[in-house]
Amino acid sequence: MTTTTAQSPATGSGLPATMRANILKSQGEMTMETLPLPQLDADQVLVQVAAVGVCGSDVHYYEHGRIGPYVVDHPLILGHELSGRIAAVGSAVDQARIGRRVAVEPQRPCRKCKQCKAGRYNLCPDIEFYATPPIDGAFAEYVAIQSDFAYDIPDSVSDEAAALIEPLSVGLWACERAEIKPGSRVLIAGAGPIGIIAAQAARAFGATEIYISDIAEDRLAFALEHGATHALNARTDSVEGLDVDAFIDASGAPQAVRSGIKAVAPAGRVILVGLGADDVELPVSYLQNREIWLSGVFRYTNTWPLAIQLIADGKVDLDILVTGKFSLSESEEALTAGKQPGQLKAVVYPGR
Repeated sequence: MTTTTAQSPATGSGLPATMRANILKSQGEMTMETLPLPQLDADQVLVQVAAVGVCGSDVHYYEHGRIGPYVVDHPLILGHELSGRIAAVGSAVDQARIGRRVAVEPQRPCRKCKQCKAGRYNLCPDIEFYATPPIDGAFAEYVAIQSDFAYDIPDSVSDEAAALIEPLSVGLWACERAEIKPGSRVLIAGAGPIGIIAAQAARAFGATEIYISDIAEDRLAFALEHGATHALNARTDSVEGLDVDAFIDASGAPQAVRSGIKAVAPAGRVILVGLGADDVELPVSYLQNREIWLSGVFRYTNTWPLAIQLIADGKVDLDILVTGKFSLSESEEALTAGKQPGQLKAVVYPGR
């Protein structure tokens, strides 16, 4: 990368004129490129990216070129789980923020629509979300984000944990939607990163019994060490009749969803998090007769402050999820790392 000095669009301090980014050019094809530094709106900050977690959606875009209605029809920078340090600020932002370590909430709602004004900005029809076509993400050396969506983090929180606040937010939002509280009994399907995060979040919310199911014994053992109280092999152990207060599906597997619903007590809650088939057959009479409340989860709202506090207080441990570390030029390897045995979370470091 050429590092000729250019004036910062916000501060006048020296910044490189260009940055490196690893770009998804087409399905299954990544390439390193040199791009201009992002220009800042008045309310934005420029973040020098420290760490980026690889999400299942990144992998899906890489392998399939689309998720539902979102299609990669032009080059796209992947990555939306990120942390970094503020390198420059827009004209309306306090320059004292420069140099702060931050965790980035990777979305930009319009703040004007009915959903935003109701506090449901995750449902904003015009939201811009990192690494969701056509919005570029964070497999790059720098990104721009609104200042209030770049949250200061304490020194005790690692770059990796700060980046993984994004998937933690999914778990927290699922637990909020499930109304998990002290004494709750919870079933989680899927012992991947989101399932383990959801188990830790449920524990932090006060759940006393946390069942987790999966087909992989190594993941079940890991989950028992990090949040779950009971492990169930999805191939051999039935969950029906557990009568839990809430079921969170983090697998996307149709059979796991159907079985999990039948594990819920009357007036309980079912939260669908995992990405699976567009259409799934459900036990509707069971839902009706027990008045079970069912909801999907679409990202999150206002979760970063709580997530930062839980990590800083030691109630959630995200560092234990990191099983692979990659440079920016190795982003493609990071996207395929999850296929290796024992892998949970790959992290890309654009500054290395």
